[in-house]
Amino acid sequence: MGIFWKEIAIGTGLALTIALGLWGINITPVAILASLAILLYLIVDGRLAKDGKLETVALDGANSGEMKVGFDDIGGQESAKRELLEALEFVNNRENCRKLGIRPLRGILMVGPPGTGKTLLAKAAASFTDAVFIATSGSSFIEMYAGVGAQRVRRLFNKARQAAIQQGKKSALIFIDEIEVMGGKRGRHSSHLEYDQTLNQLLVEMDGINGDVEPSILVVGATNRPDLLDQALIRPGRFDRIVRVDLPDKAGRLHILNIHARNKPLASDVDLRKIAQESFGFSGAHLESLLNEAAIHALRRKSRKIENEDMREAMEKIMLGERQDRKPSTEERRRVAYHETGHALVSESLRTGSVSSITVTPRGQALGYMRQAPDGDHYIYTKEQLLDQIAIALGGAVMEEMIFGSRSTGSQDDFQKACELAERLIYSGISSLGIVSKEHVGASEVDQEVRSIIKQQEERVLQLLQNAEKVIDSLVKELLYHEKLDGNRFRELMAG
Repeated sequence: MGIFWKEIAIGTGLALTIALGLWGINITPVAILASLAILLYLIVDGRLAKDGKLETVALDGANSGEMKVGFDDIGGQESAKRELLEALEFVNNRENCRKLGIRPLRGILMVGPPGTGKTLLAKAAASFTDAVFIATSGSSFIEMYAGVGAQRVRRLFNKARQAAIQQGKKSALIFIDEIEVMGGKRGRHSSHLEYDQTLNQLLVEMDGINGDVEPSILVVGATNRPDLLDQALIRPGRFDRIVRVDLPDKAGRLHILNIHARNKPLASDVDLRKIAQESFGFSGAHLESLLNEAAIHALRRKSRKIENEDMREAMEKIMLGERQDRKPSTEERRRVAYHETGHALVSESLRTGSVSSITVTPRGQALGYMRQAPDGDHYIYTKEQLLDQIAIALGGAVMEEMIFGSRSTGSQDDFQKACELAERLIYSGISSLGIVSKEHVGASEVDQEVRSIIKQQEERVLQLLQNAEKVIDSLVKELLYHEKLDGNRFRELMAG
């Protein structure tokens, strides 16, 4: 009926326009006004945004060819997978849930840093439930015109239902990445109600989900900023499960490396366990990039296999950036060599085997770099561990002053890190100030305590470097000649 009346209106308009032209009336203003009216209608209806403006991707969750992803293909997220699988059991076993009076889930929110596999988990969930997979992002719904976002939300849910019906599926999974863009707290945009209207429509659509009616809809959201989300969106009954997708631990990193190394020829000297240990803080995306960069480096060398040298180069590229063409002067290179050797000597003195590599090759913003090999994944730190890290950060500056009689601007980042660690000591209640809070301790007290901690560690570092004075020059000479030393060679020179 709606299409019928639209056809009548269009036909009447065209007939009137032709009649006005035949009567000799200038129809240009009428044509302009009609065009503007049609354009405004299309904008409000959201049709100018080709279905593509929603940037939705509709896939058969179980039979999407190369896009098929299972939970076995995702490493380092065992806890998140267990929690997600438990939630998905309610979708697969609707009959048993109905007998127990369990309300079907409407939404699952995945929270975690970028690159940890939230999108892959959503695809695996679609495969596990044999659902149509509809992917989009929160930014696809926001426009300058009020009402457009709400219209797109309605179209998204309709598209999911229609895709499931066309493919003969009992359910559809809608994945909304960066959901904080459209689901942010209401009232923050007082001059732009489009955000609030879009969120309101999403709330209405989720409230209207009925798990007993096929095809059923499951909404999976992903964000790394859960603090921005409106409380009405994350309450039970909408997003019933909040799944943490954190950075992987050592075992998880090894699992991810093994997954991404399946199609890569690794040489016998590549130890993925050691790489997993040294890559603390890496996400799944970082680890995939690590192996990819190592393969690229092997290709540049025209090697048929990825060797340990390629892995080390890839690790430093990800952590520091690409090699730079900057050419420091001879005196600057010498100062940088002593600076990095100072870091390495303090680190090795405090924990044997902690130095992974030292380089004086400029990378990113750094003219040189000393990379430590962590002894494990640490989530809490003792006072002694934090003081050791402060000492290592000060090692370069103290070495410069000991050799050249002065310091340089190259220690700026080291000092910033040392001060941050000292403040962490203070606010953790393990400094001489005892237990304090940011609200009740004065800035002057904190500043004085930071200075005291830094001063004590400077004296400690100077003593450590003076004890190793006999090997400093030989270490620097070797470093300047080769431009890079690995940890094993560094320890050989120290022993000699």
